[in-house]
Amino acid sequence: MKTAILVNGIPASGKSTVARGVADRLGCPLMTLDTIKDPLFEHVGVGDREHNRMLGRASYAIIFKAIGDWPDPAIVVIDAWFGFQPVEVLDAHLVAAGIGRTAEIWCHAPAGVVAERYRARLGTRSVGHPGEAYLPELIALSARATPIGGRPRFDVETTQPIPFDTIMPWLDDVVNDRLNKA
Repeated sequence: MKTAILVNGIPASGKSTVARGVADRLGCPLMTLDTIKDPLFEHVGVGDREHNRMLGRASYAIIFKAIGDWPDPAIVVIDAWFGFQPVEVLDAHLVAAGIGRTAEIWCHAPAGVVAERYRARLGTRSVGHPGEAYLPELIALSARATPIGGRPRFDVETTQPIPFDTIMPWLDDVVNDRLNKA
């Protein structure tokens, strides 16, 4: 059975920093939505917001399809905004990929911080990602975004130093406790 650490949060919430740190400390693979999506922009092309969303859904499916081909047991860190689709879609992907254990790390920051982070990286991201016009939508999203729920969760307020010295023992307890009960 596979285990997935779901590093969740809206764009610019700090999840990539957290996900990379967790994957490095665990010595396990990291799958990110943008790692898949950016080459799709390059080869398929960019378009309007619906095109962007379509490539996001495809990237999401590709991540889980790839993990499904990995041998058991495996642990993977997945960096994505899991709130852009219904939780039932995530649950179906987890089952199809053979992922039986999950833990969520919920990354969040105040709306103004998220907006400034997003604005600061506009010049470094693939042109397929939404531009500055997305900022009001991102700020509104920040107000209503919530964790996935239904699984063990660790909350990280990313304006503070990332508490890896607390996250890693928590993950060890959650994963090992769930392994022992499986």
